[in-house]
Amino acid sequence: MKIALCQINPIIGDFDYNTDLILNATERAKKLGCNLAVFPELCLLGYPPKDLLEKPAFIRENLDHLEKIATRIKGIHVVCGYVDQNPEHTGKPLVNSVALMADSRIQGKGGKRLLPTYDVFDETRYFEPAKKSLLFDLADKRVGVTICEDIWNVGDIEGIPLYPLDPVSGLSTRGIDILINISSSPYTLNKRLVRQNILSSLSLRYKIPTLYCNQVGGNDDLLFDGASMVVDRRGKLVLLGKEFESDLLVWDSEEEYEELRQPPLPEEASILKGLVTGTRDYVRKCGFQEVLVGLSGGIDSSLVAVIAERAVGAQNVTGVSMPSQYTSQISREDSRLLAERLNIKFVEIPITDIFDCYNRGLAEIFRGFEPDVTEENIQARIRGNILMALSNKFGALVLSTGNKSELAMGYCTLYGDLTGGLAVISDVPKTVCYRLARYVNKDKEIIPERVLTRPPSAELRPGQKDQDTLPPYEILDDILDAAVVKNMGFEEIVARGHDPRVVEDVLRRLVLNEYKRRQAPPGLKITTKAFGYGRRYPIARSKKIY
Repeated sequence: MKIALCQINPIIGDFDYNTDLILNATERAKKLGCNLAVFPELCLLGYPPKDLLEKPAFIRENLDHLEKIATRIKGIHVVCGYVDQNPEHTGKPLVNSVALMADSRIQGKGGKRLLPTYDVFDETRYFEPAKKSLLFDLADKRVGVTICEDIWNVGDIEGIPLYPLDPVSGLSTRGIDILINISSSPYTLNKRLVRQNILSSLSLRYKIPTLYCNQVGGNDDLLFDGASMVVDRRGKLVLLGKEFESDLLVWDSEEEYEELRQPPLPEEASILKGLVTGTRDYVRKCGFQEVLVGLSGGIDSSLVAVIAERAVGAQNVTGVSMPSQYTSQISREDSRLLAERLNIKFVEIPITDIFDCYNRGLAEIFRGFEPDVTEENIQARIRGNILMALSNKFGALVLSTGNKSELAMGYCTLYGDLTGGLAVISDVPKTVCYRLARYVNKDKEIIPERVLTRPPSAELRPGQKDQDTLPPYEILDDILDAAVVKNMGFEEIVARGHDPRVVEDVLRRLVLNEYKRRQAPPGLKITTKAFGYGRRYPIARSKKIY
């Protein structure tokens, strides 16, 4: 039997587009002689549809398109993710489902039995656990189909949640020759290896090949890397789909495969590819073509400009330099040089006169007060206003440039540098920004070397440096990783060798600036714990540090 794993990039709620993707890939699979074409979890709707699932018309359209697809399926079987009505009179009204289609009709159905409710997942909000998985016979093979979380219950892999129910074990007792998992599993660093370990564990335990088909593309803050794969009954990886690209893998049950020893992409390459994909899809799926990046001559805006150029093409990117009286000549030169090297459009709009106008307008009410962070924030807000004016006039999306370290500490200005439609690197720590920039420059210098070697500065007052008010980024990022990603408390972090006073200050500022993060643009998620939907902390709360 030949099975095609169809790794597609759906648009949430665009049923016509998604239907075309499914039918086109099915036709390709049929021409390749496949008996079965497999598509990702909820691919008919796009994942995650969130509260669109509460719209009855949305559910009806999903079911109507499933029927339309079924009528077009001839000469091949298709496994496709969709949403079904819960047939029971109790529980949630919907089931995260999978359909088997052949001979112009739906021939079988199953559903997702384990519903994740951690990090960005909230599936019990919408779905009732399915009563059974899909099981069918094809070409003298018995095939069992699970959906995403249904395989994350192996129990012997660190960090994997356990459930009292084991869908794969249940299928095994009914007898299966092949296990398929359809998935919409978001990307995080090193997650591909975690998935591979799970598949290998299952294949070895049940002595069957395991086929995994994952969604690809960006949907809002979530990145889907694809990387669909096949693991044979020996637990060896034998086929692997592309990362962050649509793909179609064909596996033949009668063919013997050598173990695939393809090393994963370098971490920097994987992150960059994910951020480029997420930016491209966010821009495209939101109906934009062009983007704006405020260029400061610093590491963050330089990195975002590189990602933007790769995502939407140089002709669709405008870099905007907005120097003030505090902006160094080096920063102005490096902004222009970067734009020239990327071949993006470049404009310079000085803000000194606008800033002076603000100061004159506020002089009377501010009489007797020394300049402080107020005047610094005014500069940031002037720049944010200029970017939004350009956005309104030219219909271009503003990409904000703040990194995870700054967002954690509140080292950013509401309605200033937080302005934008997408926060491209908001889940990238500052130290990783430098790593990514050096990786960008590995073959030739694109980001000016001075950007990588100069001490970082917001340049909002004479001689300002980030380290005036923040710990060294190597220390800060380690503390933040412990607190945000690993959920460690004060004493545990200090035990890692950090100064208690520094740890206390970092955790205090992390708590105090929750309100800023709540008002930030959506950001692309690359770590296991990003600021945003997957990290839900109250704003009005005790300021006690835990």
